[in-house]
Amino acid sequence: MIQIKDTLVSLDLIEKYFVCDLDACLGACCIEGDAGAPLAPGEAERIEEVLPVVEPYLLPRALSAIKEDGASYLDPDGDLVTQIVDGRDCVYTCYAPGGKCLCALEKAFREGKIPDVKPISCRLYPVRLKEYDGFTAVNFHKWKICKPAEALGRKLGVRAYQFLKGPLTAKFGKEWYDELELTAEEYLKWKEQ
Repeated sequence: MIQIKDTLVSLDLIEKYFVCDLDACLGACCIEGDAGAPLAPGEAERIEEVLPVVEPYLLPRALSAIKEDGASYLDPDGDLVTQIVDGRDCVYTCYAPGGKCLCALEKAFREGKIPDVKPISCRLYPVRLKEYDGFTAVNFHKWKICKPAEALGRKLGVRAYQFLKGPLTAKFGKEWYDELELTAEEYLKWKEQ
């Protein structure tokens, strides 16, 4: 772990290569797992505000789940997460040809119909944040479905922190990211010696 301001950053974020390979994984992170995507304070409310615009992108069973159980819920750990369908699929999942999972929130945003309300946890993935008293842990989540992303990152020579520059900057700010980038470059030079 390295400290950047009030965060502790996993060395995996610096050492691992990573570039999402949607053609290989088909967006499995949206439909695998046992809970929805973690929601930051205020995100559930922003999503609910745009829900009427997003509804045409959603699957019928997702709409039913939202109407019956709400757009979000508290998981067993007490964290607010997006609602899921069939015990695993995010309700905001929609599909492209070939079975590729897409985010209905992101699709509506890219079409200019809503502001960007996609949860920061989704944009940051495979990074997972954990809040502690006085600091935030910035962890790299290892999951077998992301093996293609690690292979593509290695092939392209892109580290996880580089791939996630936009979301990390959105979450922590440019100054924080610049410090991470400088620290990562120095660390990698030192490691290669």
